[in-house]
This record gives sequence, C-alpha cells and structure tokens, in this order.
Amino acid sequence: MLPPGALRRPLAAAARLARARARPQVLASLATGPRQNNSIFYEIRTYDIKPSKMKEFVEMVNKYFHLRTAHSELVGFWSAELGAMNKVFHVWKYDNFAHRTAVRHALANDKDWQGKFISPALSLIEKQHNEVAYLVPWCQLGKPPKEGGVYEWVTFQMKPGGPALWGEAFRAAINAHINTGYTKLIGVFHTEYGLLNTVHVIWWNESPDHRAAGRHSAHEDARVVAAVRDSVRFLESQQNVLLIPLQCSPLK
Repeated sequence: MLPPGALRRPLAAAARLARARARPQVLASLATGPRQNNSIFYEIRTYDIKPSKMKEFVEMVNKYFHLRTAHSELVGFWSAELGAMNKVFHVWKYDNFAHRTAVRHALANDKDWQGKFISPALSLIEKQHNEVAYLVPWCQLGKPPKEGGVYEWVTFQMKPGGPALWGEAFRAAINAHINTGYTKLIGVFHTEYGLLNTVHVIWWNESPDHRAAGRHSAHEDARVVAAVRDSVRFLESQQNVLLIPLQCSPLK
C-alpha cells in the first residue's frame, strides 16, 4: 500500500505544470517587437572627445568626412550642446549586416580615410560606443522643415519585454507630442544590439527657446498628460541631449 500523500504529490505537480502552461507568456520572438518590413538598420555611434581637442575634432570631421560618406549613407552628425559635453553623435544607414561588413572592409582598405582622418583622429577620442537599432514600424525617417534649428535626442530605457509590451502606450505618447505642433519628429529607434529595451527619439525644434515654450504648453494639454502617464508605467529611466548639427550632417 502506498504511503499517505504519495498519490497527491504527482497530482499536485501535474496541476502546477498545467497552471504554468496556462499563463500568458511573452515569446522570445516577440520580445524585440515588430520591425520595418525590410532589413534596413541604423548604426548609432557616440564618441567622447578629449575636452581640449573638441574644436580640432570637429574641424577634421568637416574637412575629411566626405571620404567616409563615399562608402555609406550618413543620416546625421551632431555635437552635444546641453545634457552632455564634448560628445558627438552620428547615425549610419545600412541595407543589411552584409552591407555593413562590406563597408567596414572597404574603409579598412581606404588609404585616404585611414591616413587623413582615422590615424590623427584616434588621439583626439577618449571613448567610442555603438548600437544597432531599427526604426519602429510606425515611424518613417523624417526631415526638418528647414535648416538652422536644433535637435533633441531623447533616450528612454524601457522595461524588458520590447514593443510587444510597451509599444502601443509609447506610440500614443509620441503622437500626443506631435499633435501639439511645436516639434518635428525625425525618428524613433529601438535597439537590437547594445543596451536592449532602449528607445532613441530624435526631435527637431526651431530653437531651444521654441522647444521650451512648446514643452511648457504641451504639459498643460490634458491629452499629452494622459498619454504620458499611461506610458511611464513601462519606463525605467530617460535622458536627453540638445544637439547642434555639424557642417557635414545631412540633417541640418
């Protein structure tokens, strides 16, 4: 005869397994969320420049960066004005990973690029960082209505789960700001390599003062307030930087 409880233990284990199977789960394939319907991605590069060398670095970029853009498409190149110091941001567009590999190989063998820019520039740079990101599927890369404004780069660290978890609420918050009309959306990027669950949003404004006035007005708009309150439940942290486009930047 079986001891008391011997039959109950397998039954309890089976019940726990059934409950676990019944729980909704976020599949790994959904964790990064939907993407654009193509293989295009963007490499986001940030360089910390030695404080005493920032002017020299910018001059070198403006003088020689045509050697780099001969190999692949530059989306934008900016220097930080507020929120960071002695830092530059640049974004590159690639058709796929094979395209990037071919470009990197060509650059390594480009004697003009290596000799005129890379060799002297390395001594000016303190730190380099890169990420790979996709545009979210509901966003197309935008352009400013005119030249001469400033850019705001906002980085949101979201809770794990990807756009499958927070995408709808985040999109509503972005659209609420767009609908106020004070700012122009350039792009919304979600990381694939680098710190995951990171979203970078690039905005264009006529000036820092125009942005400040628009933000003040937006924060008094009940629709914006409601959308932001709904989205922040998925937010872990955020940071922003005011950027000035360099002479070589396609986005000016």
